[in-house]
Amino acid sequence: MSIEQLAALTAIGNDPAVSGANPVQAPQAGFATWFDQQLDAVNQKLAIADNGLQQLAVGNTSNLHQVMIQLEEAQLSVQLVMQIRNRLLEAYQDVMRMQM
Repeated sequence: MSIEQLAALTAIGNDPAVSGANPVQAPQAGFATWFDQQLDAVNQKLAIADNGLQQLAVGNTSNLHQVMIQLEEAQLSVQLVMQIRNRLLEAYQDVMRMQM
């Protein structure tokens, strides 16, 4: 079999109409995009909690429980992001320690 024949067979095998398989689509968003969105969400939670604290300090807030819930959500979000960062750093260090 010549190279041209192999290339033609490969092209036919990759054609979704011929093979009957659905083409594999590239992921729309990767891990970096997802992580960036999560950091934005954490930043928004921190801003909401900070605003709630400012309103509480001025005396404009009548619902102390809501402010405390916002603070706790922000704290847990930051802790989660830090744990993800720590796990990623550990995984990177493990990969770097591997011998080839």
